Amino acid sequence: MNDTQGVRVSKLLAERGLCSRREADAYIERGLVFVNGERVTQLGTRAAPDAIVALAGAAQAQQARQATLLLHKPVGYVSGQAEDGHPPAATLIAAASQWADDKTQRFRPAFLKGLAPAGRLDIDSTGLLVLTQDGRIARQLIGENSSVEKEYLVRVAGSLDARGLALLNHGLSLDGRVLRPARVERLNDDQLRFILKEGRKRQIRRMCELVGLRVTGLKRVRIGRVRLGELPLGQWRFLREGERF
Repeated sequence: MNDTQGVRVSKLLAERGLCSRREADAYIERGLVFVNGERVTQLGTRAAPDAIVALAGAAQAQQARQATLLLHKPVGYVSGQAEDGHPPAATLIAAASQWADDKTQRFRPAFLKGLAPAGRLDIDSTGLLVLTQDGRIARQLIGENSSVEKEYLVRVAGSLDARGLALLNHGLSLDGRVLRPARVERLNDDQLRFILKEGRKRQIRRMCELVGLRVTGLKRVRIGRVRLGELPLGQWRFLREGERF
């Protein structure tokens, strides 16, 4: 079973979008992973790159119970762990702050276990933030090969000419690395729309600085096919059945 020249089974599961590598290890330890029909229980087991890997029904059922939440993050909250006295966005996830129009299901404390942000949104930015217990969704949104679009409305101060706009779309580098092509358009004299497929630290603010602009307001309004919509500031809702990024 253990192909020493092969690929770790946990990596195969993650690459095929079946779960995260951390979840894969947990499933392997519980005997909930099969390779070519044989149960795998040893961490670090390797298999051929084209091996058939599958999760047991119990693992699939556990995944189905994992929650993904959409939060309209206010200014003053950090995406992940508390920093410099600023609270993490996850502290807003409570029964009292669930959007009244969310008819999917009601809040339960169990939804907080293992809940983590799938991506970042700066402390001084607002808008759509995804928090999930599901490693598959986290990988889809923030994995190295993620190509999910994120859309932002950005209010700026300063003058932007045609060359600056062209550079925002493609031609800028941060930290010695060329940025992926973006879609940036002017909405009016002081507002731009950014559509990105990456999320470098404070990327939009730093991009704007490079062309002589200062960001005065930033709001994320879409991740993939999921929109912020009418979700009120500081409130959250569940990702709906059938809703996909």
